[in-house]
Amino acid sequence: MDMTLVTSVLSAKQAATQQVAEFKIMKKQHEMEMSLIDMLTEVVRSAPAPSGQGAVVDKSA
Repeated sequence: MDMTLVTSVLSAKQAATQQVAEFKIMKKQHEMEMSLIDMLTEVVRSAPAPSGQGAVVDKSA
């Protein structure tokens, strides 16, 4: 087998492996960001509305 061909195949395999690793890292980062957003959303929804805001609609104005 030609050494150039072997080198090319190994380079392609290494590049593919690196792309898979990068994709997995990006996916994990996205999952972590979504988890943070979910936690923040839960805190915001469980917090009481500030005084004078959000509890009753004032139609007298």
